[in-house]
Amino acid sequence: MGMDRNTIIGFVLLGLLLFTYLFTATKSSQELQRQKQHQTDSLLAVQKLQEAKFASGDTSKIKAVTRDTVAGWSQAMEGTEKLLTVENDLLKIVFSNKGGQPREVILKHFKSYDSTLVKLVDPSLPNRINYPINTVTNQTAQIADLYFNEGELQKSPDGSQRVTFRLPAPNGESIVHEYVIHPDSYLVDWNLVTTQAGHLFSENNLNLNWLVEMKQTQPFVDYEKRLTNVCFSVDNEFDYISSKNDKTFEKPVQWVSATQQFFNRTLIAKNNFAGGNLHWARETADTSTQLGTADVHLQVKLPGEAATLNFQWYYGPNDYHILKKAAPGMDRIVDLGRDMYSFVRPINIYVIMPVFNFFKKFVNSYGIAILLLTLFIRLLTSPLVYSSYLSGAKMKALRPEIDAMKKRVGGDQQQVGVEQMKLFREAGVNPLGGCIPALLQIPIFFALYTFFNSNVALRGQPFLWAKDLSVYDVVAKLGFTIPAYGNHISLFATIAVITSFLISLYGMSMTPDQSNPAMKYMPYFMPVMLLLFFNRLPAALTWYYTVSNLVTLTLQWVIQNYIIDHDKVLAKLQANRNKPKAKPKWQERFEQMQEAQKKTQQLKGKKP
Repeated sequence: MGMDRNTIIGFVLLGLLLFTYLFTATKSSQELQRQKQHQTDSLLAVQKLQEAKFASGDTSKIKAVTRDTVAGWSQAMEGTEKLLTVENDLLKIVFSNKGGQPREVILKHFKSYDSTLVKLVDPSLPNRINYPINTVTNQTAQIADLYFNEGELQKSPDGSQRVTFRLPAPNGESIVHEYVIHPDSYLVDWNLVTTQAGHLFSENNLNLNWLVEMKQTQPFVDYEKRLTNVCFSVDNEFDYISSKNDKTFEKPVQWVSATQQFFNRTLIAKNNFAGGNLHWARETADTSTQLGTADVHLQVKLPGEAATLNFQWYYGPNDYHILKKAAPGMDRIVDLGRDMYSFVRPINIYVIMPVFNFFKKFVNSYGIAILLLTLFIRLLTSPLVYSSYLSGAKMKALRPEIDAMKKRVGGDQQQVGVEQMKLFREAGVNPLGGCIPALLQIPIFFALYTFFNSNVALRGQPFLWAKDLSVYDVVAKLGFTIPAYGNHISLFATIAVITSFLISLYGMSMTPDQSNPAMKYMPYFMPVMLLLFFNRLPAALTWYYTVSNLVTLTLQWVIQNYIIDHDKVLAKLQANRNKPKAKPKWQERFEQMQEAQKKTQQLKGKKP
């Protein structure tokens, strides 16, 4: 098997694996989004109040209905919304006394595709935290619809800020939402304090509902949609839901995260949720800026009449090092290799990430840091790659003898295989040596694919003609869409494919002529397939691939013309051929099998 065949097989494997990855990543749900707001009878009294208000102007009747039905809860049901803004170095949070929860959360150091600051809680979207409480007999109210007292802000000497909302409730019941915003942190503590829990919660069960709708932050919404999902930790095991619609939690839940390509908002329970379920719907409309909606239901058992439940919110970037400190397992929100590609995660964590961060300390440009990372990877793999290039040189030296042998044997392909293996053995050539560069590319490519797709540091970083290394570069718009290719031209992707094609042609020039037409035309077919994949990959990845291919072409040319002496190679091959060699056992069995097949065919041919 020649170097060109092995290289082509490597590209085929790379293409198949990449196709599988993109297919599983882009498969979106075909089901319609179910209704985003659950209708309940929790505010039946208030609804009657509104109906009475619009049906007649009899305010005395309205007041009578209020007294008879909601009693002491009227203040909570008929309050006025008041906002309270709190900031630290990283976050700006606008709290509302309606529901006693964040109404808006802004990341101060990250801009969205439209140059506005990224909002992880947007008041224009139906984002809310909710749970029912018992008000009067056989009636409940949703906490998101109730008005707490105006928020109280306290500042501590350590720089933290405490926001407290108290729900006005009759008969000694109390619900307090307390938030602690720490300096220079994306984590916000949320403490839910309650008394007379047996009156407020049926069987002391808190049924928490979190509805979150995620919005576009990247320039190309279709690509960001494919990388949006819901992650969670159940029984201290990480998992996620991407294309499916529903998930039931039958074991304790540590946290749930609504995650898009570079940001997430996560609800963490200090003492676990007992269980629950979620419904996930990715947005399917092409023109929508919405990414998807997660409807999460979680249960907590209150330990007694007076209870404090400790939660945390994380509003921030998908930064591996920050998430690793936030809660156990949250670092896996950063997709550095999942499912069938989990084998690349150690490569990312222990090799690519630390090396990339090391180079970034010394250069300001992320594009130059990627170039240095590429050179490091090529240097690391150089011993194996050099041996493969040496094997290719030997194959090229043997080409005249192989061609002469083919003419001597004729069209008997089985005999050609036997003679070719014999020639390789005599010359000391490893016919599989050319596989090494192609096989090495597979784990490295997928490691870098996940690394560049999830590295928030690349977001918005320009290099050469690329405006943002975290997305594909666009040098021209086509004005129409080509299936699987897109409606744009990526120059980095085009150069990467052209250099891959040149490597294939170089490999073919070093090996014997192929009698299989499919193998002859594969080097021309594979670049087309690669271009379809590469055109919508992040510019960081296609820039890496371009540099790597240029290094390969340079090394091959230098090694062939200045390092390897072909006359010495031929002399060494002849010396190896004259030495007695013991056949490897696998080769003996292979030749015996071929001889047996040949005799069987000869015997069949003699039968009348």
